[in-house]
Amino acid sequence: MSHRFFNVRHLAAIAASLSLGSAAHAAQINLTITAENLAPTNSISFAPLHFGIHNGSFDAFNIGQVATAPIISVAEGGSGVAWQAAFALADPGATRGTIGMPLFPGQNRSLTVMVDTAVNTYFTFASMVIPSNDFFIGNDSPTRFSLLNPDGSLKITSIIQKASQIWDAGSEVLDPAAAAFVGDNGLRAPQNSVVAFNFGEFAAYNGLTTAAGYTFNSALSAGTDVYSISFSAAPIPEPEVYALMVSGLMLIGAIARRRRGKA
Repeated sequence: MSHRFFNVRHLAAIAASLSLGSAAHAAQINLTITAENLAPTNSISFAPLHFGIHNGSFDAFNIGQVATAPIISVAEGGSGVAWQAAFALADPGATRGTIGMPLFPGQNRSLTVMVDTAVNTYFTFASMVIPSNDFFIGNDSPTRFSLLNPDGSLKITSIIQKASQIWDAGSEVLDPAAAAFVGDNGLRAPQNSVVAFNFGEFAAYNGLTTAAGYTFNSALSAGTDVYSISFSAAPIPEPEVYALMVSGLMLIGAIARRRRGKA
């Protein structure tokens, strides 16, 4: 009798170890990305977050250089259509996505995507900051955020953006009447400058009524936290591991039935 108990327990342990072993070596994971607006009440909001988990080859912009169409598509209006297309062309195997809808102060949204960590380990993002003519957040270097280890574990769990890390694309003249979220963005005029850090000019929008209905008040200093991107990961067992687990559980069930029959 004790020998049969040992068999059942031993097989259960094997099934559990197969599951754990797959988690330790999984090349594919479910990655949950959560974006949160940390800005003060009635301060800046953010257009949808465009992101990609990739091999490090997509470079959307560079500080001190003229902004190109991909980052302009984020900074002027937030659509990111050209950004997504350029990303797909540069790295067809990347996992890309968008966490949609404007994000007002205090709000957060999440999205879960499947990632192959054998080829995609870097995280890149971009989002328009509103109200503005052409301000955005994003990483200059494509390898700035090394997110994943090959086994699917996280190297970092969050990215925090401060007001001092907000970019000015330099592509559109500052004009509150033509700014997204407080004016008519269709009236924009080209500036022909370069990408640079800039948060001080948000004061130009103070007192204006936003599209969300609140009266804008920047209230930003260089060290103000304005945006958070956090991550959690869950392994996806490989198909052959599922098969072994099912076989083991079926065998456990058969032994249990056999014991009951003999009893």
